[in-house]
Amino acid sequence: MNKQRREVLTALTAAAGSVLLPGSFAAAQQTPAANAPAKETVTGIGGFFFRARDPKALEQWYQDHLGVSVIPKSDTDPVWKQQAGPTAFAPFPENSKYFGDATKQWMLNFRVSNLDKMTAQLEAAGIAVKVDPTTYPNGRFARIHDPEGNPIELWQPMNTPR
Repeated sequence: MNKQRREVLTALTAAAGSVLLPGSFAAAQQTPAANAPAKETVTGIGGFFFRARDPKALEQWYQDHLGVSVIPKSDTDPVWKQQAGPTAFAPFPENSKYFGDATKQWMLNFRVSNLDKMTAQLEAAGIAVKVDPTTYPNGRFARIHDPEGNPIELWQPMNTPR
């Protein structure tokens, strides 16, 4: 695992761990300076938008294999709702090799509750999965690519059943 990933994930694990401690929610929020007005912050990721060669096929792939529903087209279409949990937000150097293909400008990291089951499900569907054999202090990881070659990291955080 490269140094930058370890640093990002170590910081994320520390932040997530502090949120899980009783009474730490208030401490986790930023405290403004004595006379400074409270600073407004975002509350989470509201969407992820990207270009695709074949958007219809790609949205179907994400729905079929990862359970991610796309933007509803009617009132009866399902909306994908995430479980609350830690989210890493980390710009990487433009020459990073971590995403694989140098032409890829982004990588999704999805939390999963059971990496082994997800891996088996994806492999049964003919999707190549590369499981990192190391269990890190913050969890386990695997790498897949969507049909357009975009890198996707699957993360089973620590303290989730296998």
